[in-house]
Amino acid sequence: MDTDAERAALVSAGLRAAGYEVVAFVPDAIDLTRHVRASGAEVIVCDLDDPSRDALESMRALNRDEPRPVILFAERGEPEQIEAALEAGVAAYVVEGLAPARVRPVIEVAIRRFRAHHAMKQELEATRATLAARKLIDQAKTRLMERGRLTEEEAYRRMRQAAMNQGRRLTEVARAILNES
Repeated sequence: MDTDAERAALVSAGLRAAGYEVVAFVPDAIDLTRHVRASGAEVIVCDLDDPSRDALESMRALNRDEPRPVILFAERGEPEQIEAALEAGVAAYVVEGLAPARVRPVIEVAIRRFRAHHAMKQELEATRATLAARKLIDQAKTRLMERGRLTEEEAYRRMRQAAMNQGRRLTEVARAILNES
């Protein structure tokens, strides 16, 4: 993505010289996610004078809907701009233009950083789901304990037995117990 066609041609040439295939050129950030889907691009390289709020919002939407490593080459690098870009999902923010010798290392670092961040995000989501399931199961156990004057172990055993007998997940049984009230 580049708003300057001449500069975009130079960036494309630099990427090709570094061994990358340029699959699309987008003149602005409008519909960035749609363009990425259509092109099948694996890495997004943006060269902008000054990343606008709209461009960063498009990158945020891309990160949410079609996560890809995004490398942003910018002429300006105010701390708040860099922070906003990183929050929008930019994997690398490089100030002072695109030097051909730096292209490959910057892209490789951005890809690694993106993968690490993406893996951490997935792990966090899995942990949150696990905690939510445990909370649900604990609430259902408490309900069974109160209703049937059961110990925690007895309530849990009944829930597990019901799950096995009904061929359902423990969280489904817990949800049913909580909905019975």
